[in-house]
Amino acid sequence: MEITDIKSYMQSVGQQARAASRLMVKADTTAKNQALTAMAAAILRDERKLLDANERDLKNAHAKGLEPALIDRLTLSAKGVASMAQGLLQIAALADPVGEISGMNYRPSGIQVGKMRVPLGVIGIIYEARPNVTADAAGLCLKAGNAAILRGGSEAIHANQAIAHCVTEGLRNARLPETAVQIIATTDRAAVGELITMKEFVDVIVPRGGKGLIERISNEARVPVIKHLDGVCHVYLDDKADRDKAIRIAENAKCQRYGTCNTMETLLVHEGIAKAILPELCKIYLDKTVELRGDAAACKIIPQMSLATEEDWFTEYLAPILSIRIVSDLDQALEHIAKYGSQHTDSIVTEDYSRARRFLREVDASSVMVNASTRFADGFEYGLGAEIGISTDKIHARGPVGLEGLTCQKYIVLGDGQIRQ
Repeated sequence: MEITDIKSYMQSVGQQARAASRLMVKADTTAKNQALTAMAAAILRDERKLLDANERDLKNAHAKGLEPALIDRLTLSAKGVASMAQGLLQIAALADPVGEISGMNYRPSGIQVGKMRVPLGVIGIIYEARPNVTADAAGLCLKAGNAAILRGGSEAIHANQAIAHCVTEGLRNARLPETAVQIIATTDRAAVGELITMKEFVDVIVPRGGKGLIERISNEARVPVIKHLDGVCHVYLDDKADRDKAIRIAENAKCQRYGTCNTMETLLVHEGIAKAILPELCKIYLDKTVELRGDAAACKIIPQMSLATEEDWFTEYLAPILSIRIVSDLDQALEHIAKYGSQHTDSIVTEDYSRARRFLREVDASSVMVNASTRFADGFEYGLGAEIGISTDKIHARGPVGLEGLTCQKYIVLGDGQIRQ
């Protein structure tokens, strides 16, 4: 679709979203769930159309020489289509957070004061590659009573538009405003600039994509942003770790999928078990063609490992590359994570209860784990139905952002004629 006047187009989109958000506040749970169910059915019915559209995107991506990590996130399979539909159905099955009242207390004046959970309003979502975000974001925003403006990347334009047809059909089926979810019809970057500065129409921006995109949004937005920049995730293998658990978790955290933000990028190993566990574990990595970079102590144990630089400890590889450091104890592991971590996801493998408790308490990250792979840091795995993104900011939403993160609370007061003295 060719749009010549981007500003006027985006203003129109914003106006329609704001109007739709006022209607969505009144939408009942039954109507929202009906829309979600109809969206899921349309996605399953149109599986072939969605895969064909994605194939067009992939051909263009390969022709442009896009990076393997981006192409991996862009790829949609039959399993992926089914997962999109399942995610929508899971969202429908979740309790509706809108209208939930909590903390009601009587004050000495006789009034009751509490909080009610309400939609954020209009949410702008800017994302790259992953076409499944179109369905996930639409579903979550809808169930939380919001209107959404979705701006996917040009590399996924065909798949996004195909999914958008299913979303619109679901809204129409439930007699909800079709403008409650709008997909930006142009790939012009100027549309992003307009979206992130429309304070009168947009309440929150959620960017999902590479560091460059998120930095741009964070720097230029005049609307509050829910974001994370890097996923420099750590797994620490304590000397009190169960050997089988440690190997299984360390392999999965790195090798289950390379191009995701919750993939382990740095492995920390206690010096007391390094000589015993690293040879077996690194053989697994090397057999899977993972490039290993380590500190001097790790390189002495594994000759195939190259010496890591200071920059490596800060790097989110999103590739089959892993940094390994041997540490003297839990304190040094915590110091490393505090210095180099990105507050995304960190995990300890240990059978020592006290150390596990310390790790949970002292690591400053949006997800902190004990004896589990960092790959679980995901809205779907956390039972949120899906996620709209991951926040590492210390705001109302932190970690995978699901339904509750797409709402806020307002104070409500119940009285019976009281006046302030």
